[in-house]
Amino acid sequence: MKIEKNKVVTFTYILSNADGDELERGDAGKPSTYLHGYSDILYALETAMTGREAGDSFEVTLPPEQCYGLRREDARQRVPLKHLLSKGKLRPGMVVKINSDHGSKDATVVKVGKFNVDVDSNHPLAGLELSFKVEIVEVRDATAEERAHGHSHGPGGHAH
Repeated sequence: MKIEKNKVVTFTYILSNADGDELERGDAGKPSTYLHGYSDILYALETAMTGREAGDSFEVTLPPEQCYGLRREDARQRVPLKHLLSKGKLRPGMVVKINSDHGSKDATVVKVGKFNVDVDSNHPLAGLELSFKVEIVEVRDATAEERAHGHSHGPGGHAH
């Protein structure tokens, strides 16, 4: 069965930067699943998946513009501590969740003050060329419920 719109795809991957350093892994013990054609993963990665089948392996390298965008220098801001959704001791370099007008958003702590925290709201992988080594594990038809919800429910279903 080929990957196309309305197929649920389970895959493993290794994500690396341009230097070949591994950044993230979704291996056989914890594969990823998504509903193809619903923007559940990076568009360029989804495009690279199209037409493939279970058992296929491939590599794709994507420029920052096709991943998490270029780094924006104007993405630094000072946020009152009360707007942080993350709790505990803060330190520079830590990724936290902040409450914004558009819901929860990830940001990287730059500086911690007594009442505020300076954060960089660029995605942590913004500005990076990323390489994916992918193996397609399974391809199946999406259920009517998955299509209606716009995402895969995976093994055991999905709780809303």
